[in-house]
Amino acid sequence: MEERKINENAMQELSQTLAECTDPVLIEDFLKSLLTDSESAGVANRWALVRLLDEGMSQRHIAKELGLSLCNITRGSKELKKEDSPFAVMIEEFKKL
Repeated sequence: MEERKINENAMQELSQTLAECTDPVLIEDFLKSLLTDSESAGVANRWALVRLLDEGMSQRHIAKELGLSLCNITRGSKELKKEDSPFAVMIEEFKKL
């Protein structure tokens, strides 16, 4: 139980630090240092699939385009459709850039 609390605190610290950082190059370099190549690719693909879903691309086309399973894409679609979806909020933040 104590380990989980430490991990939750670490996630909060990380989120706050990233939110305060205004240097996208530093954030990208940090994420590439923090994550393995496989993890980085997974995160990037999840972001890409959610953006493509938001743009109206079909799940099958996304699967073919990104080489992902329909199961992963369906999960992203469900998350995007949730009320107060953090995915949807972040996409709207991205659109403001």
